[in-house]
Amino acid sequence: MDIAHTIIALLQQRAPASSLCPSEVARALAESETAWRALMQPVRDKAADLARSGMIIVTQGDTQRDPDMIDVGPIRLRRGPGFPQR
Repeated sequence: MDIAHTIIALLQQRAPASSLCPSEVARALAESETAWRALMQPVRDKAADLARSGMIIVTQGDTQRDPDMIDVGPIRLRRGPGFPQR
């Protein structure tokens, strides 16, 4: 299970300005509700790592969030300046 790869792959399937919810990543990696819910914190943690590297941007509403400050509330994941080109 490669959370970072799944985040990147799902974002590559969308328009460049689109975003995705971390739960979409978790659901792509696990079939049962119990399993994907257990993945939510690891997905958020990996998203924070990717945001620190500039690969993605984490937002809440219209505001870009510091990757170290995304421990609560709904977030969205978007392509960042370091997002890999196809």
